[in-house]
This record gives sequence, C-alpha cells and structure tokens, in this order.
Amino acid sequence: MSKIIALSMLLMSAMAHADSTPVEKLEAFIARAKNLQAEFTQTSLDEAGKVIQTSHGDFYLQQPGKFRWNYNQPYAQQIVSKDGKVWFYDADLEQLIIKKIDQSIGDTPALLLSGSVDLNEKYSISTQSEAGDIVWLKLSPKNSESSFKYILVGLKGDMLYGMELSDNFGQLTQIIFSNITMPKSLAPDIFEFIAPEGTDVFEGYRLSED
Repeated sequence: MSKIIALSMLLMSAMAHADSTPVEKLEAFIARAKNLQAEFTQTSLDEAGKVIQTSHGDFYLQQPGKFRWNYNQPYAQQIVSKDGKVWFYDADLEQLIIKKIDQSIGDTPALLLSGSVDLNEKYSISTQSEAGDIVWLKLSPKNSESSFKYILVGLKGDMLYGMELSDNFGQLTQIIFSNITMPKSLAPDIFEFIAPEGTDVFEGYRLSED
C-alpha cells in the first residue's frame, strides 16, 4: 500500500508541474536557484539587427543579490554585485566603476534571478512565445523611467535557457546560457573584487544615472 501511495503522490506532483503556467515556472526556477553557475554567449545587435559584438564567458549567481559575469572573449571584463554595489571592471582600459544599486535594481538583468526583486511588483509579465520545450516570458517594466523597454526570459523545461534585453536606445542584447549547474554552495571569493594595481577607480555613481 505504501508503494501505491508514494506512486500516487509522485504522479500528482508531476501533473501539478505540467499544469504550471510559464510565470509559475519562472518563479519556481528562481526559488530553486540559490546557487547557480553557467557559461554564456552574449550577442549585441543594433537597431537594424546587425550584430555589433559577440562575447563569451562564465556566470555565477548566489541568492540573495550576488552575481558575477566574467567576460573572457573577445575582451576581458568583469561585473560583480554584492552588498548593494556593482563593480564594472574593464581589463583593457584598466578601469573600474563602482555603482550603488538603488530603486533601479530591477533593471539589472542578473538581479531578476537573484531573489532580490519582486517581479510582479516591478513588471507586467506575459508569455511571449512557445516553441517546443522553450517558452519566452516578456517582462515589461511598470516604471516609465526604466532603462529597458522589455526583458525576455527563456525557460527550457524548468531550467533557464536565455535572456533578451531591449534598451531605450534601440540596442538588443541576447544571452544564451549553457552547462548550467546548481551547486550546494559557491566559494565566497567568487563575489569579491580587488582592483589590480594601477587601475583607475571611479566610485559613487548610482545605476539610475545611466
């Protein structure tokens, strides 16, 4: 009898998951993504749809509010967020910009996944498209002063697939993730940043000033 009960519970759980709406699947993914690491390919396009640049790198996320983008190709850049600040480092320019995160926190794409943002409060969410096992959700900012027109979040099954961002200058940024894992923990120093000697440091800006 216990096996029958266990099987029934498993089937009920599977059916409930199958009946989940895309928004519920996104919320469920965010709830699970306490620690996440992945590789990514980022493509930037201009207003005419022409590719401006394609970048590759590694992405790390830890809830709440910590993330790191390591851009390895074609240029070495790093973006690190922790304790209400974001570090933007450009190795070629030997320049570091440190910004405080204020009410524009929802405009920082990685923070959409970090558990620091109430999605329903900041965005109108709708299903953009579905193709096979990939569904795209469109997040339209409720704040008219947002720096983005919209953000698309793609889910493949119950896992993150990609993001697409359209800014107010007509530029489109597409990010596709691969080799995603959710380890039990991530090393604390992943979310630390120490500027190399000789780096020009600019601090005190707020993200909303962009």
